Amino acid sequence: MVLTVALQPCWADAFVPADAGQVIETLPARDSHWLELRGLRQQVAAQPQALAPVLQLARRYIELGRAEADPRYFGYAEAALQPWLTRQAADPEVLMLQATLLQNRHEFAPALALLERALALRPRLAQAWLTRAAILEVQGDYAAAGRSCLPLAKTAAPLVGAVCIDSVISLTGQGDAAYRQLQQALANANEASATDRQWAFTTLAEIAERNGDLAAAERHYRQALASAEANGYLLAAYADFLLDRQRYAEVVELLADHTRADPLLLRLTLAERHLPQRDAAAHTDALQARFAALRMRGDSRHQADEARFLLHLRNQAGAAFALAHANWQIQREPRDARILMEAALAAGKSRTELQPVLDFLARTGLQDSRLQPLIAQFGGEGV
Repeated sequence: MVLTVALQPCWADAFVPADAGQVIETLPARDSHWLELRGLRQQVAAQPQALAPVLQLARRYIELGRAEADPRYFGYAEAALQPWLTRQAADPEVLMLQATLLQNRHEFAPALALLERALALRPRLAQAWLTRAAILEVQGDYAAAGRSCLPLAKTAAPLVGAVCIDSVISLTGQGDAAYRQLQQALANANEASATDRQWAFTTLAEIAERNGDLAAAERHYRQALASAEANGYLLAAYADFLLDRQRYAEVVELLADHTRADPLLLRLTLAERHLPQRDAAAHTDALQARFAALRMRGDSRHQADEARFLLHLRNQAGAAFALAHANWQIQREPRDARILMEAALAAGKSRTELQPVLDFLARTGLQDSRLQPLIAQFGGEGV
């Protein structure tokens, strides 16, 4: 379905604190990361023609951007890579890292193009296959995503390959089998890194949640949090789990120090509005200003979150549906289907307008206990 008339949200003026002393965001103090990055930058400056220090610096920026949910680090990584991207024969790892940054911005087509170039130069570049699989999974192309996971059996650690393929399988009507397989792979991964184990636990939690096994989902989320420093994706996923359980105080405790990232501030605000003496009003205004700034820059990476903001914090169901529908054209994860159906129900949309989503769920066999009641309200069968 093509939405011919886009409904525009009604934005107020940019948020300006009434009190100059009001704390909007707490910036982290200089710590070991700052010292580490300074050392890496000095290595790059001392060896301007050496690629290895640049790759090390860019990787570290990306790691910190994910761990701290701080988008500034991704910009720093891109700046470090830029001189090497313009060279006639770009290194495949430079192409792969730039593709990762494009993936983070949800610029999937150019990211896939760079990955194709990188893999043509170095077919055994495991991270390129993994990033390709992740993008295709987000786009809902599960067959192609699965094919991208296959080379990891020979090019990556066993747990990495298992998480990749079982994540895809779990979205094709085989959630129980994928869960069991990944559990076994994790049990056998005695030498896996803390980061890989955290990724595996997070994936197990998401599969269990879709399967409706909430006790297992919570257990795995907690295991993921205990495995390594939490990243923005994990924090958002667990916050959504807690929001669905109406455990609002726990969401605030989880996210109170993570207000820089828009997705995390959104989830914090969704929890705060249910609690007394919290900062929901100020955070709602801050989110409005942030989303307005993103739209002015033409940045559409957070359309699903903006749709949640409009639906649940601004009661603008029509505008939320328009954004959720636009988002569905780019990415098709279960949470994207959920916000689209929630907005459609609130806006009084018909089953006909949701038919492409319902057809996608039926065609892929995707099973998610959270989507069943929504589908039922449109007169369809649960998935």
